Amino acid sequence: MFKKSFFVSLLSLIIFTGCTQKTDTPFTIDYEKYTLSNGLTVILHEDKSDPIVGVAIQYHVGSNREIPGRTGFAHLFEHMLFQESQHVGQDQFFKKIQNVGGTLNGGTNKDGTVYYEVIPKNALETVLWMESDRMGWLLSTITQPAFENQQEVVQNEKRQRVDNRPYGYANYVMIKNMYPADHPYNWTTIGELEDLQNATLKDVRDFYEKWYGPNNATMVIAGDIKKSEVKKLVQKYFGEIKPGPDNGNPTPLLVKLSETKKVYHEDNFARSPRLTMAFPTVDQNHFDASALELLSQLLSDGKKAPLYKVIVEEKKLAPSLFSYSGTQEIAGTFNVIVTAFPTTNLTDVESAVHEAFGRFETEGFTTDDLARLKAKYETGFYQGISSVLGKGFQLAYYNEYFGSPDAIATELQKVLDVNMNDVKRVYEKYIKGQNYVMTSFVPKGKGDLVADGSVLFPVQEEQIVENVVKEAGYFQMNVENIPSTFDRSIQPVDGPQPRLNLPKIWKHDYTKGIALYGAKLDELPLINFGIEIKGGMLLDDPNKIGVANLITDMMMEGTTNKTPIELEEAIDALGSSIRMFTDKQSISVEVTTLKRNFDATLSLVEEILFEPRWDETEFDRIKRETAESIKRRAAVPSSIASNVYNKLIYKDHILANTSVGSVASVESIVLDDLKDFYNSNFSADLATISIVGDVTRSGAVKAFKGIVEKWNVNEVSFPEYDLPKPEQQAKVYFVDVPGAKQSEIRIGYLGLARTDPDYYPATMMNMKLGGNFSGDVNMVLREEKGYTYGARTGFSGSNFPGKFTASSGVRSNTTEESVNIFKELLTAYRNPIASDDLDFTKNVLLKSNARRFETLGALRGMISNIATYGFPFDYIKDQEETVRNMSVEDHNALAKKLIRPDEMIYLVVGDAATQLEGMKSLGFGDPILLDADGNPVK
Repeated sequence: MFKKSFFVSLLSLIIFTGCTQKTDTPFTIDYEKYTLSNGLTVILHEDKSDPIVGVAIQYHVGSNREIPGRTGFAHLFEHMLFQESQHVGQDQFFKKIQNVGGTLNGGTNKDGTVYYEVIPKNALETVLWMESDRMGWLLSTITQPAFENQQEVVQNEKRQRVDNRPYGYANYVMIKNMYPADHPYNWTTIGELEDLQNATLKDVRDFYEKWYGPNNATMVIAGDIKKSEVKKLVQKYFGEIKPGPDNGNPTPLLVKLSETKKVYHEDNFARSPRLTMAFPTVDQNHFDASALELLSQLLSDGKKAPLYKVIVEEKKLAPSLFSYSGTQEIAGTFNVIVTAFPTTNLTDVESAVHEAFGRFETEGFTTDDLARLKAKYETGFYQGISSVLGKGFQLAYYNEYFGSPDAIATELQKVLDVNMNDVKRVYEKYIKGQNYVMTSFVPKGKGDLVADGSVLFPVQEEQIVENVVKEAGYFQMNVENIPSTFDRSIQPVDGPQPRLNLPKIWKHDYTKGIALYGAKLDELPLINFGIEIKGGMLLDDPNKIGVANLITDMMMEGTTNKTPIELEEAIDALGSSIRMFTDKQSISVEVTTLKRNFDATLSLVEEILFEPRWDETEFDRIKRETAESIKRRAAVPSSIASNVYNKLIYKDHILANTSVGSVASVESIVLDDLKDFYNSNFSADLATISIVGDVTRSGAVKAFKGIVEKWNVNEVSFPEYDLPKPEQQAKVYFVDVPGAKQSEIRIGYLGLARTDPDYYPATMMNMKLGGNFSGDVNMVLREEKGYTYGARTGFSGSNFPGKFTASSGVRSNTTEESVNIFKELLTAYRNPIASDDLDFTKNVLLKSNARRFETLGALRGMISNIATYGFPFDYIKDQEETVRNMSVEDHNALAKKLIRPDEMIYLVVGDAATQLEGMKSLGFGDPILLDADGNPVK
């Protein structure tokens, strides 16, 4: 056992004539690491800034531990471990953690599996009880029905993330051609569908016993803890778990291609061709990994990058592109991905990539270019450890895969130590003249766009068949209850609930109607601020929706005194992030910066706001890119569902549109439209500023004074639009996506404004229906039926009435049953809630407040609500009173008032040939067929 702290601010950069220097203001992460007798590594980190604790357990088992024919097991097991264990009942993992005010989840990749919880500090023992139970007391509870259910859930996840979206098979095709059949990276993490379907309980048991022992994991407990007490609890709950076999760690298994491979696939959902080039490289521990990371950014990140200049700017083959270095535990690849314009031939894209490589060789890069990228790393590093969970993830990951938590700092330092020769060397070694795998993904029927020399790569796609309900079988492995030295069936009693500790919020009113809101959070040397200007799409001409959106894109393309490249470089040199974006009701500037660079970053924001460049060339490019992005989203079933549903809800109101507009409206916009909008609607009295981080009130007030003095007040009038009248009778709509493997379901109606007195009570009332994982719709459609990867319900709202929405993406052949289940659950929810369920809802909402404002983003979100809706500074306490005072009768009255399934819109986006007819069973008449834009199909 040893105690350690590593200095991370020693990695801080000062950009000075292209060089990097270390600062002398260290920020430390103190930790204590020790190992139990069974091999479990434990890392403790105290952080008293909030009364919460994060627990992360990193198991050293990912899909690279599987074998051909038995793929997808690590990911399947991630799901199985949430089912039940010997002393934690069926589906209780989520419910018990939510009941104490916590959140939890897990994740799997090629190299590992992680489980995590964030809870109020008084519930730590409950988490340790549960985590130890599924580490040591799982096998006795695995049943055939539970196993088959999670097989279905995993397959639904594959349908959602792979089968039913553009380019979903791109990674599959690449790795099948990059890695030999017996290489552990030859299959995807989610696994082969056939392997999942053929998996048996014995397979599951063998996999669990081999890989889920304590000696194959690192557990981090970070937050408001007392180490001496935590050590006793860890020993109590984990100390008696028997170790698993010593499997060792995988060793690097690099690949080298004997020839370049070019393959293609015709994609049912893609609307534009995509080219991917992948070069085999090294594993993540290799000395060259850091230089490859920076090389990928030098090639594609920013307007000076050769890939961008050649492909986007000069040849206009694509609206955007990116490259990245994907080093992993045993191998790696260097990847270039270009999603081109719809008519672009990918042969031209391949040639352009090589031309860009040639330009990189001849023109090179500067020390300043390298320094800017390193500055970004420091800011990103601090953001990555800004929460107790972030610290926990990092400590666990680096200990498990790099041998020590210290590697958080040392690995980052490796990146910062990379010099120009390192970058040139890895380019010469891994990219220049080397063989690669190239995939061409083109829209169905557009084989003429495939890159020359490519051959068809077969992809076996699931066919839509009639849903067959499996016979109810029950098989339990012959595993007796696993003994323990104490009675683990008794759940620990949580300690006293931590008090709600609201941060101190302040407000300063400038002249001209501008208000500045702020709060200090000084654990890290970061500052986050935002400027919100009311208007956004609401001020667009209804015939030219998208002007406001184009403005925020254009304002980041240089200023009067800076070209687009110069502005980009100035931001990067500070390690800052400045984003501008438009939504339906506002235009926003969002900024994150290191404390020491706050003033310089704010000066850039001021320049962006008041000295726009209005570059005609950039405007033409952005218009093309925006129109193309709209076309691409129109091919994604989930996007189609959201857009059509929004139009059905808002009808002729301007909120029926998306803020980016349509292809037609964007193409009709000219640069003068943007200038007119800016000159008319960027008014000081519509602006609100909020700031959080390592900054004092007086410092913030002084800093923003210059912006306030420069900003003029205009007379802005907001058009008035009539909201649609509520539906009196439910209607069913259907959008056809031929061959869709999943159906997207949206059900709901025009609901409440965020300022409506019923809004927060309504969100509370909705919790048991579908407001979290344990909600009725998810427990039935996912956990009981296995029809979906997730289902939810919820209210949204702003200063305008929002929507009540029930939604899910379900397996195509379960569409009819799933929609009817939604209807039945909505109807049943109008009956009184059980008192236990109401108590659970209250616990979820009240106890979770302990972890609600931990990060800069969360705190700024609360301040934004105060500024936007006029809430009192302590409105969270008012919400708590609403929760405490709600009775079963109050809950039922709200449910009857707001959950009206016979008056809702029912929308399904899926395969009409197999699913349209079934929608008649809802009893709301014949379904109305719409196109992807929401227009009736004749």
